[in-house]
Amino acid sequence: MIRIDRSATMSGFALAVVLLAAPSAQAQSANMTFFVTSSGPGKGADLGGLEGADAQCQKLAQTGGAGTKTWHAYLSTQAADGKPAVNAKDRIGKGPWQNAKGVVIAKDVADLHSASNNLTKQTALSEKGEVINGRGDTPNRHDILTGSQADGTAFAAGEDKTCKNWTSSTQGAAVVGHADRQGLRDDEVSKSWNSSHLSRGPDGGCSQADLKSTGGDGLLYCFAAN
Repeated sequence: MIRIDRSATMSGFALAVVLLAAPSAQAQSANMTFFVTSSGPGKGADLGGLEGADAQCQKLAQTGGAGTKTWHAYLSTQAADGKPAVNAKDRIGKGPWQNAKGVVIAKDVADLHSASNNLTKQTALSEKGEVINGRGDTPNRHDILTGSQADGTAFAAGEDKTCKNWTSSTQGAAVVGHADRQGLRDDEVSKSWNSSHLSRGPDGGCSQADLKSTGGDGLLYCFAAN
């Protein structure tokens, strides 16, 4: 009588399931068009300007399997030194955008900036498909740099709200949003994903230590712009 090794059969079956699932996960990552950076460049809000921020998005998208797309950081800049302001909403393409798990977070720019968008702690995932620590977690990393008003437009020139257009880790401050849509109060400002409050800290608001002191880590929203 032929004896069947059930453990070997089950092991083979499990391996087959893993192998079959792998291409699906890889394909899902390749279709990713939105993520929150798992890390910042490490110099606080000095991102090297918009170009440096975009490069950070592009680098992390590459590690996430979606590097063939053109990635832009969701950041606004203020008019300064003869250069016009840049609106974050104008940098990110037309949508729709989906995270690393294939969940759509917004169908277009208008949807993204409406109350019906699908940005939550569970959907604002990193390029690795991981949840970003939010309020109540240790450490809290929910403050995402944007320098933007709630409608995705830049602030007027004057009071610095972009850490000198993302070139300063010392002077200035930057507007941040809450990736988990939670804050100290139960109001729309605390729940804002892109325009919740100004950064602040012992050094002002732009250093890595400043950003960490109020629940941030120099993280960015990244969107596939093509």
